[in-house]
Amino acid sequence: MDHAQKKKLLMTVLLGVLIWLCPHPSEISDVAWHLFAIFAATIAGFILQPIPIGAVAFAGVTIASLTGVISVSTAISGYGNSTIWLIICAFLLSRAFIKSGLGNRIAYLIIKAIGKSSLMLGYAITLTDFVISPATPSSTARAGGIIYPIIKSLSSALGSEPGDTARKFGAYIMQIEYQANAITCAMFMTAMAGNPMAVELAAKTIGIEITWGDWALACIVPGLLSLLIMPVLLYKLFPPEIKYMPHARQMAVEKLQEMGPLTYLERIVAFVFIGALALWATSSLTHMNATGVGMLAVIILLLTNVLDWKDVLEEKGAWNTMFWMGSLIALAGALAKSGFIKIVANMAGSAIQGTGFSWLAAFILLVLIYVYSHYAFASVSAHIGAMYAAFLSVSVVVGTPPLLAAIAFAALSNIMIPLTHYGGGAAPILYGAGYVSQGKWWQLGFILVTVNLIIWLGIGSAWWHLIGLW
Repeated sequence: MDHAQKKKLLMTVLLGVLIWLCPHPSEISDVAWHLFAIFAATIAGFILQPIPIGAVAFAGVTIASLTGVISVSTAISGYGNSTIWLIICAFLLSRAFIKSGLGNRIAYLIIKAIGKSSLMLGYAITLTDFVISPATPSSTARAGGIIYPIIKSLSSALGSEPGDTARKFGAYIMQIEYQANAITCAMFMTAMAGNPMAVELAAKTIGIEITWGDWALACIVPGLLSLLIMPVLLYKLFPPEIKYMPHARQMAVEKLQEMGPLTYLERIVAFVFIGALALWATSSLTHMNATGVGMLAVIILLLTNVLDWKDVLEEKGAWNTMFWMGSLIALAGALAKSGFIKIVANMAGSAIQGTGFSWLAAFILLVLIYVYSHYAFASVSAHIGAMYAAFLSVSVVVGTPPLLAAIAFAALSNIMIPLTHYGGGAAPILYGAGYVSQGKWWQLGFILVTVNLIIWLGIGSAWWHLIGLW
């Protein structure tokens, strides 16, 4: 551990100790306050990252159990959570997409069909991300493992490299993928690793259960509208110098010829993917548990040798997610049971109600604060862990319909990703490619996030009213 990491670790510990020793409102018990101190220090560790977030979270539940704030059984309860195992299964399905080559084939087929100009190629990449997003909970894997190699190859083939030639094409397409990746993360529960944590926090905090189908139905209309507007808006704001590119289609044709006909592994992955989507989407009719469907998908992939047990053991993203998300769910669940969140939410809600705002105005104000505060976070999951439950609780207290608040805050946790060049897991890959300056990245991020907020809170709200969320 270097000096900077030691300093961050000391800051994290001091924050926890300081809160622990501070006086607190009489309505909050000592146990609840001490649990809040450990929770706040854990979230600070997520943000500062003196050690990996999995280790931070594990340290949090360990300290909570050793100090008697929670029991050991409560500390480890999050690791057996069904939502955690759903995301692990989705990680493994994502690995099958990449290993089989099906993800690349889908991308090249879409480019072959509509990639005739820079604008249409932007839509091709957007559509690719959308198609594979429900089965790839790691936005980093989706953007970095599947799509980045393709758009980097296209950029190089067009003579667009970081530096003087970046604006030919590469800068535009890197921004397209970053923006598209954030929107598709918002559209499906299984499209981003932090989404199931929001679902679990909603259940533990306000008792609202969000199904895979609920999430997809609520987000499909504003999500598709965002995906439709984003490429053409970027084309106007940040146009590539090369407008037409017959070479892209030819490259896709050549790549598909190299890949040959659909392989056995690709056929199996396609069958499993479509089957899992169908079962997730019809769970209200079949009454099949979403996690059970994910587990079935993994078993089929193992039995058909698409994946082997080594693949399961080496899927580090899944097991890392289990550690940090399971630990945070355990702490958040205990904090909710202690009454802390309810008491604080009632206090904040009373303050907002004192302003005379309607529930809708208060809800919009809370959303704006929640979204633009992402400038202070380098991790969506850390942002969700730190603020989702609190903002959700306050929204409900001021009168926002619970299911509307739960889904809106969960989805918008992803819409805010493009604000910065460190706002999500795909950022280090796409920004790190070197095609777009930090200033331009932030400028475009602010504009696109603001436009998406208008879409989601405007037309999205009308859609949510139509389907009965409020």
